[in-house]
Amino acid sequence: MIETLLSFSLATVALALSPGPDNIYVVTQSLVNGTKSGIATTAGLISGCIVHTALLAFGVSALITASESLFYTVKIFGALYLLYLAFTVYRSDASVTFSNDAPKKSNWALFKQGVFMNLVNPKVMIFFLAFFPAFLWDTAKNTVTQFFVLGLLFMLISFLIFSSLAVLAGTIKRFMTKQKSAGKVLKWLQVVVFVGISIYILIP
Repeated sequence: MIETLLSFSLATVALALSPGPDNIYVVTQSLVNGTKSGIATTAGLISGCIVHTALLAFGVSALITASESLFYTVKIFGALYLLYLAFTVYRSDASVTFSNDAPKKSNWALFKQGVFMNLVNPKVMIFFLAFFPAFLWDTAKNTVTQFFVLGLLFMLISFLIFSSLAVLAGTIKRFMTKQKSAGKVLKWLQVVVFVGISIYILIP
């Protein structure tokens, strides 16, 4: 169990640090409206994960109870989806930019917007479905509890890293501006992370 949770935590850290629409949006809000705005946005995005975790826990747990072969089908789907994400990143532009045109809003408005952005994004649910099942440590026991443990751990790690990015937004911007190769490094980091997790999922 401990080894599984450690692997899950390391994978979550790598994913949270990989540049994507959520963490770039958090950094943008922090740059434009201040660190508190970035943290408020982070809190909203992470809070939306509670709903996705619940849907995943009860839905996938039902699949596991009904058929073990269905569960492995879900894992294969997850691995293929992560490989698709890796391919998408590989085909994308390596440049990383931060826009200063984000609208200024109150922290409460940013929190609500973060929740809404998370809940209406179907890719979040698909990602949870692809990522979480591989880290269940005992499918013979209560998988609902295990999914919630993973969900809460994912939310805690993501919140800490996203909040840190909000605090360090100024430094990040200066680094991205000075280092021409930063975009390529971050791009290939994402590819390696997605491919690595997909391989982990497929290993029995």
